[in-house]
Amino acid sequence: MRILVTGSTGYIGGRLVPRLLAAGHEVTCLARHPEKLDGLPWRDEVAVARGDALDPASLREACAGHDAAYYLVHSMAAGKAFADDDRAAAEHFAGAAAGAGLRRIVYLGGLGPDDERLSPHLASRHEVGRVLAAGEVPVTEVRAAVIIGSGSLSFEMLRYLTEVLPVMVAPRWVRTRCQPIAVGDVLDILVQCVDGGDDEDRVIEVGGPDVLTYTEMMRVYAEEAGLRRRWIVPVPLLTPRLSSLWVGLVTPLPPKVARPLVRSLRHEVVVGGAEGARLGVTPYREAVRRALEALPAGTETRWSDAESIPAHPGPADPEWSGGTVYEDERVIPTEALPRHMFWACTRIGGDVGYYGMSWAWRVRGVMDQLVGGVGLRRGRRHPEHLRSGEAVDFWRVDRIVPNQMLRLHAEMRLPGEAWLEWRIIPTGDGSDLVQIARFQPRGLLGRLYWYGMAPFHSMIFPRMAARMAAAAEERGYACGE
Repeated sequence: MRILVTGSTGYIGGRLVPRLLAAGHEVTCLARHPEKLDGLPWRDEVAVARGDALDPASLREACAGHDAAYYLVHSMAAGKAFADDDRAAAEHFAGAAAGAGLRRIVYLGGLGPDDERLSPHLASRHEVGRVLAAGEVPVTEVRAAVIIGSGSLSFEMLRYLTEVLPVMVAPRWVRTRCQPIAVGDVLDILVQCVDGGDDEDRVIEVGGPDVLTYTEMMRVYAEEAGLRRRWIVPVPLLTPRLSSLWVGLVTPLPPKVARPLVRSLRHEVVVGGAEGARLGVTPYREAVRRALEALPAGTETRWSDAESIPAHPGPADPEWSGGTVYEDERVIPTEALPRHMFWACTRIGGDVGYYGMSWAWRVRGVMDQLVGGVGLRRGRRHPEHLRSGEAVDFWRVDRIVPNQMLRLHAEMRLPGEAWLEWRIIPTGDGSDLVQIARFQPRGLLGRLYWYGMAPFHSMIFPRMAARMAAAAEERGYACGE
């Protein structure tokens, strides 16, 4: 089919497109800023239309020539008027779809009861479904609750609250029941819905196999993330506004988006007895585990990887997706050729040490051994040659590309995950050395560890990069290059 995907730069849209391509469909992505799609693994496989859901003319042009469309637009980031914008956008799209003769619209909405007064966010999600269905094109409205996957707004809020707060004084909504669903299951259902086979509108409620309270969801997350048990004390005093301010203090989520989301958490969002109800196959615990099995920061992914692991962070996800990652980056311009710079990088550890402040590294090794770690006693196999997967002191070679990059993954005892990476960028008369230290903290202790070590990092990392670059230049001079 020829399919138009709106919201292709968003969380679901960016993961749906490769699924549709893999199913053999021709895909056009509608985007206000098409440049945001540049660099995505599947960019060359799709057509791109510039347009805005609030601009009827651009919608009519984009819809022309297509068989079906996915409507994945929402305006929560617009602030208080988001419901008005969502209503207008849905009206415009319904008209454009009818004019282009589309056979079906698939819309991803929010799970929630129709028979009670909903929060502004959920009420708007339901209203958009009604507005689309009032048009001439048949609509399949897929209603989901919390989607579990790295980058999902609801999941990221859960992640940050659980990791940062060992003890949480929480509002009553932590006792509300929810039916979370894995992002991979949502994508499978959306792909199946595009061919409706008839001219009827339908509402499909979807959820995972587990019904949990938010308290239970946080505790399972803590277990899968390797955190200590979280203590959650519900109190009746936190209003939705106070709750949203509280969320803003401990998470990096945009307040304009987090506030309406928090107000929706008081509603029980469980799949009802509707005829079209669909359940995903991935248990909540497994969905969390997949979301936490994210690739190391900076790892390149292929199009096939992005399609098969939607629970991992994606290249178009917001900057707050994937949990907190701290970085210390140093760039050193040098006259050394890439092969000499690579030689200097691969000598790290063992008898050579870490290019300065060797006493500090020895102290760190002893500290690691005292808490049951491997320390520096493993050394390295060869003084200059490295291969993927081998040990270097309390590191392991995570990735190595000759004359281009080396990345080490820490195996010392840490409240988080750490990497040391060197990239070599060729220049006209030498190369630039890019050194990046990354740390993904685990819980509050991990964050305190990073800031506690910051004074030492400010001395160690600049010296390491500078002396490594100097060693490469000296080797080049010795070789007459």
